[in-house]
Amino acid sequence: MKNKSTSSQLPSALRLGYTITTDKSTIIENFNKHFSTAGHAFHLATPTPVNCPAPSTATHQSPHHFSFTQIQIADVLKELQNLEPCKSAGLDNLDPLFLKVFAEIVATPITSLFNLFFVSSEIPKDWKVAVVIPLFNGGDTLDPNCYRPISILPRLSKVFESQVIKQITDHFESHRTFSTMQSGLRAGHGCTSATLKVLNDIITTIDKRHYCAAVFIDLAKAFDSVNHHILIGRLNSLGFSNDCHAWITNYFSDRVQCVKSEGLLSGPLAVSMGVPQGSILGPTLFSVDINDVALAAGDSLIHLYADDTILYTSGPSLDTVLTNLQTSFNAIQISFRGLQRLLNTGKTKCMLFNQSLPAPARPSSITTLEGSDLEYVDNYKYPGVWLD
Repeated sequence: MKNKSTSSQLPSALRLGYTITTDKSTIIENFNKHFSTAGHAFHLATPTPVNCPAPSTATHQSPHHFSFTQIQIADVLKELQNLEPCKSAGLDNLDPLFLKVFAEIVATPITSLFNLFFVSSEIPKDWKVAVVIPLFNGGDTLDPNCYRPISILPRLSKVFESQVIKQITDHFESHRTFSTMQSGLRAGHGCTSATLKVLNDIITTIDKRHYCAAVFIDLAKAFDSVNHHILIGRLNSLGFSNDCHAWITNYFSDRVQCVKSEGLLSGPLAVSMGVPQGSILGPTLFSVDINDVALAAGDSLIHLYADDTILYTSGPSLDTVLTNLQTSFNAIQISFRGLQRLLNTGKTKCMLFNQSLPAPARPSSITTLEGSDLEYVDNYKYPGVWLD
């Protein structure tokens, strides 16, 4: 049985610093270096707050204890039977079609293997190897920043993670761990709920003939720059047992990736930051990491949708609205810095709603902690809906 693979065409040339190379092997190796160090570049650039009091956003110790429980054969069987046979296999070349066809035969030994991973607090090293496909996003074909990585992990590792994530999310949702201001990457909290919440707040403000101002916050390399030490600390404070701590630590350790395209495969490079792209666990772990940022909003309202954050406030006085928004924005920036995250200043924008009310041609600037003025825009896409 032959697996259908994901593929992309390498550019004919790639810019490396001040030079341009056309050698395919050099191009693929440099794509791998670029993707594997993306998070580190922004982590190292994150300034340490100076003379700025950190807001109270630390996760307090949860009284709710969490430990992994035995995975059931019926759950694994169902997951195997639901595999999409056309999906790509990882470097292990274990075809999802094979797993699907022989699900009833292999489900029992696979379940035993999965449960052994909980006992040993580790997963196979082969499951930590991602095959990355560079996909052109548009722009300059010579610029590696114009390509996004599509990661392919071993299919069996994703079956296992589907069982792990069910236990973790059931625990989080039953104890209302996630902020009510967070949507996206969670079941039942998608694009529609996020948009309706924000739109309702803005429309209510307009009906009152109040001013409303917003900052749309964009994080640089949001998923690639997750700090593992900080994230694991948050999970521990959420009641994860010592065994869970050991398993999560092993899950993040010794991860590597290689880039594959046009039959070429780069050498492996270590990935020591970020949530594993293409994984089942990654999105939920990202949500845990940024969850407490909402606590820093102060008098403003905030909504987080995956890596898109909107901070907004309203009132009868425009000057007061912008002053409050600036104060809240400062606190949010400090909170992100505590996570060692960096704003993408060029993509972080401001907007004034209800422009029928009197307002100066150039309203007061909203600035970053570094002193950069944010650009005011007339419309912004959040998330998937244009606001104007």
